[in-house]
Amino acid sequence: MTRKPRIAVILGSTRDSRFGAKPAEWILAQARARGDWEVDLVDLKEYDLPLFNEMASNAWMPSSDPRATAWQETIASYDGYIFVVAEYNRSITGALKNALDQAYVDWNRKAFGVVGYGALGAARAVEHLRTIGIELQMASTRSGVHIAGADFFAVHPLGQQNKPMSAIEGTIGASANTMLAELDWWTRATMAARTDAQAKAA
Repeated sequence: MTRKPRIAVILGSTRDSRFGAKPAEWILAQARARGDWEVDLVDLKEYDLPLFNEMASNAWMPSSDPRATAWQETIASYDGYIFVVAEYNRSITGALKNALDQAYVDWNRKAFGVVGYGALGAARAVEHLRTIGIELQMASTRSGVHIAGADFFAVHPLGQQNKPMSAIEGTIGASANTMLAELDWWTRATMAARTDAQAKAA
């Protein structure tokens, strides 16, 4: 395989007061530091996605809304993903669920890792995201990064400490390295498998 994998760090919260940009920028830097990927930040706030209103998933027919097709083209251009996940009422944000629903084939047979944050590290939202990933024919890493409890309140502005992410790397750095290593393996494996399938179909 001659080209570097392309990885998108997807920031899954769009609220004006969101915290997610802070861990997203942190994991973006960690991923870029590897040197063997091309990594971009994909911020859902920058995409004018409507609520899903197509006749059907693009698994069955092309989408008609140009905003949806533009999003699909963006997603299709990446080989793997890191979702930065907030937990809203024990699940992922509505913005992230809508972004996932706006595409189907573009997610297929690709890998993803997660960075979750909140009092419980978004553990329940991450597990929900993994079940959605199964339906989208994606491969999830076993390991994830969960910014929880004291660590979360140490780096969150409302925790009155607002420390830099580097202040908690002692507790989350190892899990980040493991998640990124697993994502690398799965991304390269799925890239090779997709290339092989395309060659056989040609």
